[in-house]
Amino acid sequence: MSTRDPVGARRLTAQLLAGPPARDPLAVAQRLLAIQGQDPRGARLAIRARSRGVSAADVDRALTEERSLLITWLNRGTLHLIRSEDYRLLHLLTTPQLRTSSSTRLAQEGLDARDTDRGLAVIERALGTDGPLTRQDLAGRLEQAGIPTGGQALIQLLHRAGVEAIAVRGPMVGREHAYVRVDDWLGPAPALDRDRALAELARRYLAGHGPADERDLARWAGMALRDARTGLEAIASELKTLPGGLVDLAGRRAAPAPAPRLLGAFEPLLLGWVSREPVLGEHPERVVVGGIFRGFALVGGRAVAVWRLRGTEVELEPFAPLEPPVAGALAQDARAVREFLGLG
Repeated sequence: MSTRDPVGARRLTAQLLAGPPARDPLAVAQRLLAIQGQDPRGARLAIRARSRGVSAADVDRALTEERSLLITWLNRGTLHLIRSEDYRLLHLLTTPQLRTSSSTRLAQEGLDARDTDRGLAVIERALGTDGPLTRQDLAGRLEQAGIPTGGQALIQLLHRAGVEAIAVRGPMVGREHAYVRVDDWLGPAPALDRDRALAELARRYLAGHGPADERDLARWAGMALRDARTGLEAIASELKTLPGGLVDLAGRRAAPAPAPRLLGAFEPLLLGWVSREPVLGEHPERVVVGGIFRGFALVGGRAVAVWRLRGTEVELEPFAPLEPPVAGALAQDARAVREFLGLG
């Protein structure tokens, strides 16, 4: 995704990695629509890289006090950080297709349909009466009711509670992310027209990921290609067609190249399109290892190193020797990462 490539430059702009930064976590979530969230630090670092004057504590405040952000299982069956007001749209379009695989995984953990229904009823009743509750709290309630929680049974039941719009991860309770009952936390569900929702999903996806095509949208959302195509066709008058069959929202202008920056684990820049080659080039195996997406350094739209926290220090592993100005800029950004995370 070289910044000299018009498509790459537009995508970096769409992703808020080039151009004016966002001023709060909510604005980042609004632009990206859904930020992969199974790695809590990675999701927060995605917000850091796209904003200014924001800390990880601000993300926790949005989750806990403002109720403006939440985390739940959506696109592709994985946890995502989203705006609370986008929950109904994403849940409608990206979760029905998850039920079959969910039932298979539950059965593998020894939970048949009857056990699953009983488990979901226990979760909903506990959250309605005593929520928010942590995963450990819910495990205790399920075990008291005779519902197995060993192995992956608990996480699969919680996943199914997300798919069925029973529960989401809402506030932080200490250092744990607690679960809440959806209707208690967000209020009653409004009626949504599916065709209009598909159009809105396509529009919002392109806002944070354009240029792209129908395959990219389908891959990102975990939806059928025909649904991605329907959504894009519905907003055709709002789009600009680019070479290679890609489309983007009309009127977008690419911003200047961003400064070197450290991006976190499960970074959205690697998860929004079918191909990661524009970003990773010849180094995909250095960044994606066994399904884990490592944090990496972005320079000129390309990954040039991976990094990790060792204690409170940032440890960088370049793919090749870095020019002194680049190394200096990344060292400065490493200090910003530590400040954002409250590591001193």
